[in-house]
Amino acid sequence: MPKTSIKAASLDQIELDPAPIRPEWILEGQPAARCRHWSDSSDGTTSAMVWDCTAGRFRWYFGGDEIVHIIEGEVIVRGDDTPERTLRPGDAALFRAGTWATWHVPHYVRKHAICRDSLPAAITLPLKVTKKAARLANRLIDRVVHRIPGYAANENLPFVLVGAMVI
Repeated sequence: MPKTSIKAASLDQIELDPAPIRPEWILEGQPAARCRHWSDSSDGTTSAMVWDCTAGRFRWYFGGDEIVHIIEGEVIVRGDDTPERTLRPGDAALFRAGTWATWHVPHYVRKHAICRDSLPAAITLPLKVTKKAARLANRLIDRVVHRIPGYAANENLPFVLVGAMVI
């Protein structure tokens, strides 16, 4: 089945399924978590989900990068190398792949999460090199086009650039 170009959701209306926190991660209370996955990227490396949790304190391991946006309630988070931070509705945070965080949910929290699987270094290194080369090339092109007569008036600029790249 082909994927549509736009997939939208009302995050506060998505019904969630039980998603228990691993018992050995729970530090205090009896937090009850629920979750619902609602979308994936075309390449399958990124997914979107809604997650909520009742009161409690627990550790959480992030196997991939996760960006959270708090929809309702609040949570106090602390990374092993970062100070405590309270996240409330409208706040967002990035939890990096391969890290642990302590979550303290005083009453209730509901978040939207964008989760991205980490890619192997054999793939990410060439991507980083390509992006850096593209940035350098764009800077060079920008410097060169400022020296082309007619640039300030934008006279036939696309044709000049195409001609410059062909030559």
